[in-house]
Formats: sequence, structure tokens, C-alpha cells
Amino acid sequence: MRTRQRLLRALVTDIIADVDEATREVVLTIHWRGGQHSQLRVRKPKSGEHGCRTPEEALAVMRSMATRWSDEDIAASLNRMGMPTGQGKTWTAHRVSSVRRVNGIRAYRSAEKTGEWLTMSEAAAMLHVTHHRIRRFIKEGILPAEQVVPGAPYQIRTADLQHERVAAAIRRTSGPCRIDHKSQLSMFTDT
Repeated sequence: MRTRQRLLRALVTDIIADVDEATREVVLTIHWRGGQHSQLRVRKPKSGEHGCRTPEEALAVMRSMATRWSDEDIAASLNRMGMPTGQGKTWTAHRVSSVRRVNGIRAYRSAEKTGEWLTMSEAAAMLHVTHHRIRRFIKEGILPAEQVVPGAPYQIRTADLQHERVAAAIRRTSGPCRIDHKSQLSMFTDT
């Protein structure tokens, strides 16, 4: 390292830094021994900006999910999507909350939950079925559901649970999987 410093001092006479406000760039002019000059332009960071910024994609997910989902749900969705924090870490509810506050993103409030939208868990509890069955109904197009972004939790309208096709699907799948045919012989005789 010391040799590099000596070499650099032997080659460079001076470096002049200037700010070009029109383009928001820092202009470095390097004066070399022998009379040559080089110019280097670097983007000037905004006030408070640093290299560990939260990616814009993650902020967009937070903005779209914050009105209906808790910080825990948002953190889980960001982790499922493979979006790290600005420091390359995984998301937690505390980190989501902190980023939301810094960026002025309004928080999720359970008191504002009107009952118009349900999670898969709430829909499963309301219909007295399993999460797996709700997911299958969504996949088959029987139960309409929305995702704010791919990988986010499903949002289901309460009114859609009352639809006849949902009730028919529950009736159809709630019985045993076998069908009794009149012409079928019983394996065991009645004794």
C-alpha cells in the first residue's frame, strides 16, 4: 500500500474537485506530471443518500401492500420474492416498519379492516375448509382472488365466498371420493 501511495504521488501533481450543479455531478480534474490532464465525472449523491438504499422494487411492493397487509405479511412476501434489504439482509417486520416510516408509507391498521377483504386463513375459517382447498379453488378459478404483486398473499372478497359455484365446489368435494354404482357388486356380503 505504501508503494502505491508513493507511485501515485510521483505521477499526480494535484486533483481539483468541482461540482456541476446543472448535471448534479462532481467533476474531478487530475493534473499529471508532464502536463497532461484527465477529467472524471461522478454522480453527486442526494442529501441523505448512501449505497445501502432499499431497492425501488421493494418500495413499490411496500406501497401497494401497506394499506391491506401487516408488516409481517409484507416482510414474508419480500423474502419469498427474493428481494433483500438495502444492506443485503432478509426482511423482518421491524425492518419493513422502519423503511415505511422513512419513506412516508402509511401503515397497516387492523382497526381499518372492514371485512370486505379476507386472507386465505380467514376465508378457510369462514367456509370451514382447509387452506389447501381454498388454494385449489383459487387455482381452478372457482374462487376469485387477487395478489397485489406476484408472491404476495391472496386477497379474497367476502362477497365472493357466497357465490353458488363456491358452495357447489364445497358440496362436491366434502363427500367421499367414491361413487356407488347400482350395478356394482359388494366385495363383502351382508351377514
